[in-house]
This record gives sequence, structure tokens and C-alpha cells, in this order.
Amino acid sequence: MLCPPLNPPPSTAAVCSEINLGYCNDLDYSRTIFPNILGQQSRHEVESGAEYLLLSVIHGLLNGECSPDIRLLGCSVLAPRCQDLPSPAPSCRSACEAVRKGCGHAFEGIDMAWPYFLDCDRFFAGEQEGCHDPLAPLRGMAFSNLSPDEPSTIIQFTYHSNSQMYSVLKRTAAKCSHISRTYSIGRSTEGKDLLAIEFTDNPGGHELLEPEIKLVGNMHGNEVLGRQLLLYLAQYLCSEYLLGNQRIQTLVNTTRIHILASMNPDGYELAAAEGHELNGWTVGRTNAQNLDLNRNFPDLTSILYRNRRIKRFRTDHIPIPDSYWFGKVASETYAVMKWIRSVPFVQSASLHGGELVISYPFDFSRHLHEERMFSPTPDEQAFKQLARTYADSHASMADNNTERCGASFIRSGGIINGALWYSFPGGMSDFNYLHTNCLEITVELGCDKFPSEEELYPEWLRNKEALLSFMESVHRGIKGVVKDEEGYGIKGASISVRGIRKDVTTAEEGDYWRLMNSGTHIITASAKGYSKVSKRIYLPAHMEKAGRRFICDLRCFCVRISVFRNMILMSGS
Repeated sequence: MLCPPLNPPPSTAAVCSEINLGYCNDLDYSRTIFPNILGQQSRHEVESGAEYLLLSVIHGLLNGECSPDIRLLGCSVLAPRCQDLPSPAPSCRSACEAVRKGCGHAFEGIDMAWPYFLDCDRFFAGEQEGCHDPLAPLRGMAFSNLSPDEPSTIIQFTYHSNSQMYSVLKRTAAKCSHISRTYSIGRSTEGKDLLAIEFTDNPGGHELLEPEIKLVGNMHGNEVLGRQLLLYLAQYLCSEYLLGNQRIQTLVNTTRIHILASMNPDGYELAAAEGHELNGWTVGRTNAQNLDLNRNFPDLTSILYRNRRIKRFRTDHIPIPDSYWFGKVASETYAVMKWIRSVPFVQSASLHGGELVISYPFDFSRHLHEERMFSPTPDEQAFKQLARTYADSHASMADNNTERCGASFIRSGGIINGALWYSFPGGMSDFNYLHTNCLEITVELGCDKFPSEEELYPEWLRNKEALLSFMESVHRGIKGVVKDEEGYGIKGASISVRGIRKDVTTAEEGDYWRLMNSGTHIITASAKGYSKVSKRIYLPAHMEKAGRRFICDLRCFCVRISVFRNMILMSGS
């Protein structure tokens, strides 16, 4: 435990000088004052102290959590801003209290006391005393001065124009080119790039048995928080991977992550032109054709409902009806549909705003005249687990004491079936589920669709763990490869689970993924021209702890000319 000096040093004349402290070089000022708030007389004395030593290793001690918040807060004490001699400019107590509230648990997790020199009452001041915000670099650094080949050392929690968004994504991919790349999935109605960024240990290609996940933001142009969070997430994955964060390295090395920060850049421009204070509930919601993108996908749910009583009707990979193309299909919708069809996504999240809840399919009611009717998919339990993974990891979504926006989701733990909330056809989540293997949830991030810039950093803190846990949860369930007798993967083989009337199909190389909860399941692999193969598997109860990748048990089962190789995700931490 760090303790303050017992005998304060004799007072000396205050002197301003350049900071020149390696771990404090990204403060939003360049000159500090000695003696500092702790009484340290010089840069050499600061560098020799236990306080500075702690700041130099804090990232590793906390495994990247609360970084760079703790470091910036500590630097504001060790190298306070030189303002009016002879006293150093104090940092704001409110900033200290916010960091302690959000990061105190991280110190408790390693059985370490909160550092004495971060005592909010002792070394920080109130706003009325003219304090300085030490976390300002996280909230307001200008982007115009940064070139694509000049990566920033910290995430800047401000809003981004479309050009700034593209710059951040490209700069991030360049900084982490060994694990990341940007690519376009198409263009908006007005010709803007729909730019995605991916993270994996082999950028640009699918790896056998590695699950693929996507995160989509800003589908509605005026719902901007998701767009910002995904930009911050991309930068966080890059910087933490480079810093050796084991959790992030494991996630990136075992998963292919795709992030589309803005699906509707045209709508965002309209919303941003009005800004936070003037923006209405709907300005910028639609695309440039005035189409609501979350009502513009093929309505496969109605087709399912009409045919569900037919014995052999498939509830998976329902084709797009020809009639769909006779209507208005947005450029953005078409681009995303091509993307979904070209990548074997396992799970997905679409980030929205206007409520604080997670909803999951079906979004369209099974009864035409019922606006609010529970309408579960065959994968109801898997969807509920996905939704709970995000809600339970969010700082306040599942908390009974959280103030709600209007509707109350307390009894359901912050999650709800989409059609039970309100019904609509043509949604992206229903399309993902019925046309592909992908399970997509809708994340409603909060009441304010366009929060003030001051709220961006707190919202990142509320959602960071939820985003990470959700991505990690793609490793829950079973996966494997279906091969023929010569060892070649079989594309398009069906993987069925007894009791769940929804199959998944194998990818190009014969690999598959099936999100499932704990219990005993009968799995069957089938392909045209091959014998069926079934296997009873058991997934243990403690697998409910989503978010960790576990060692798999590999077994082969051969029947005539078919080989079914099943890889079961067990559990552990």
C-alpha cells in the first residue's frame, strides 16, 4: 500500500517547467509546477517515487481495465497544471469521484487499496474553486490535427463526422494491420461508404472453426450513441491488443469480429446538422430515400407464419420472394443483405437508442391483429441467453433501481421479446434469423437517441463490459466440421437439434456453429447423398457463464461415406 510521506519536505519556491514524464505525455497541457501537490520537488523525485511507479504498471495490474482513466487522474496529481504561481491548478473532485466509482472494483479484484494519492477529498477540488478536468483528453481532443498515419494514444470521446469516422477506422486498421483491416460493404443512397472494420488474427479471410460476429450501429441516423460506442470499441480492441491485454488478445485470436459503425451515414448527417439540443425524435431516422431501414428487409416472418403448419416446411434459410424486389430496396439494405449472405455470421447485435432494453426476435407478431404478442423463435432460449449476456453485463440495464424511459422491463431483467414490446415487419433481426444462421439481438442503449457529448464517456463505461461479454459469448455452444469419407468439408450440410425446429448449415469448408444453452441435446448432421449421423451431447450448467472460450473435446463418427466431426464447447474460466 502506498502511503504519503510522514514528514513533508521544506517549502521551496514554486517553479513551472515542461512535464517530461513519459507516462504523462498525453495530458492536455504541457507545463507542470514543482513542488507538486504531494510536495515532490522535481521531475527526478516524481520518477523515483512509488506513485509514478504504480502509474507505469497500472495497466498491467488491472489487465487494461480503467485505462487510461487512472493514469490520467494520477498524472494530474504528480504533474499538476501550471496556472497561477505559487499554487498548482487542482483537478476536479467530480472527475476523481467518477473514476473511483467506476474503477474501485478493479482494485478490489486484485486485493489492492485505492491509491492514497487519488484521495478525492484530499488532493482534488470542487468546480467552484476553478478546478481542471484531468479527463479532458478523453472528451475533447480535436481530430482535424491528426493524420491517418499519426495514431492517437488515447480514445477521444467526442462525436465524429462521417469523414472523421472513416479516418478513425482507417487509422486504427493501419495501427493494428496485423489483426485488422477496413473494407466497404457498399454505399449509401448518397454514395457514402459503408465502411466496416474487422479484427482477427488473420484479417481478410475466414478460418476453419473460428466464429464470426458482427456489430452494427446507426441503422437509424438519429440514434447516434451506438455509432460512437462502436468507434470507441474498434480503437479499444486495437490499443489493448498492442498493450498485451490477455482477454482482448484471446478474443481477437479466436474470433473474427466485424464492426459497421454506421449503416446510415446519410441520416446521421441530417441528425448531426441539428445537433443534440435541437434534434427531434425522428429527424435523420430514415435514409436519403426516406426509408426506415429497419422496415426495409424482406418480410420472411410472414412467410414462416403462413407455412408453419406444413410438415416439411423449412424454418431456416427461407428464400427472398421475388415480389420483394418490386418495391423500394434501399442501397443500405441491399449492401447489408449481401454482407450477411457472404459471411457465415454466428451472432450479431444492432445498436439503437430510445429505450434501455435488449429485444430479440421475432419482432413481428405471429397474430396479424396483435400489436403486442409474445412471438418466440425456435431458438427462444438461446436468444434469451444472448440478451441476458448483454443486459447483465451492462452497468444499469438489469438494475431494478435504474430510471426507465417509459416502458418497464424490470420483471424481465432488462430484456424482452421484440413482438411483445411492439410488432413490426421487415426488420433486420428477423431477416438474419430466417435467411441465415445468424442470431441477432437489438440493443437499445438509452432514452436519449442523441445524448450530449459529455455523456459519451460515461456511456462507454456503462457498455464496455457488455460489448466484450457479448462478443465472447459467441463461443458458447457447439461447433464442428462435417466431412466426407475423403476428409473434405461438405458445404451446405444441415445441423439439427432435436426439439428445435431451426437448422443451421455448414459454411464453405464444412464448419458450423450452433449457439446453445446447457443440457443434453441430440445433434444430427445431414447432407444430400450422405447418411445422417446423430450424436448425444451434454453441455454443463456452468457453461451459462458466457464470455469465456474453453478447451474442446474432438471426436469423429463415421457412418458409410459420411464423417461427422463434432467439437463441443465445454466450460471453465
